[in-house]
Amino acid sequence: MLKKLLGIAPKLEADGSYSPSKIALKTATVDVSDYEAIAYAKYQGQKSKILVICTEQKNMKMQNGKLFSTGNHPIETLVPMLHLKNAGFNFEIATPTGKPVVLEKWAFPEKDENVKTIYNEYKSRFEQPIKLQDFVDTSLTRTNDYAAVYIPGGHGAMLGLPTDKNVATILNWAHDNELFTISLCHGPAALLATTLDNQAFLYSGYNMAVFPDSVDKTTPKIGYLPGYMPTGLSEPLKALGVNVVNSKMDKTVCLDRRLITGASPLASDALGKLAANTLLKELSH
Repeated sequence: MLKKLLGIAPKLEADGSYSPSKIALKTATVDVSDYEAIAYAKYQGQKSKILVICTEQKNMKMQNGKLFSTGNHPIETLVPMLHLKNAGFNFEIATPTGKPVVLEKWAFPEKDENVKTIYNEYKSRFEQPIKLQDFVDTSLTRTNDYAAVYIPGGHGAMLGLPTDKNVATILNWAHDNELFTISLCHGPAALLATTLDNQAFLYSGYNMAVFPDSVDKTTPKIGYLPGYMPTGLSEPLKALGVNVVNSKMDKTVCLDRRLITGASPLASDALGKLAANTLLKELSH
């Protein structure tokens, strides 16, 4: 009751999960993103497609048994897509089994016309994505059509993707064929799929910007999370040989070889700019 009075009690949803508290929403979400439109020299070549791997799972079970209502963060998903679209790229949206993409609706920037526009443009594809298995079966031979694989963040990226063998296959395919891999916040959890079947971690020795476990351990205090997470992300990545270049939830972005990463939702605009400019520069060669 005291937490409710203070506005730090997570909100109980109809399905029994919890979304962030009033205070958490006020401090950690925005009505308008910091997206800054850039006039890019649009890419005109064949490698114009970007595979966007999203989560289809909504509820993350905390250590206390409570479910966090999550998914992909809408700003982390859509702001980088705005930049990449403006740079001349288009998207194939995929989930593990073809179920609809789950977005954290409570984090949607309702007054951001740019974000709303691109969401509405791809709404049908978010609702009816392709299956990762179908992509593996039909598209891995069409490497010349693709520029990158993009894995948006949101805690939901930690659900299913790190244990999906198709994710591992696609990441290895992208790496072996010198495609770019783009991710931010909790999205790099999907990179852990490359350790399945006792394989060596594909990104050992890489620099990355990732959401810090230290922040995830503090957010239950204000009701952002309804309890402590079942596992962290930045520390397991460090244990696999990753150099995490940020210590805060900030705008840090990082380019290492053909991996582009960002630290948090705050890095969405910077990640989009870095990804768009990097792809344009490299593909122009």
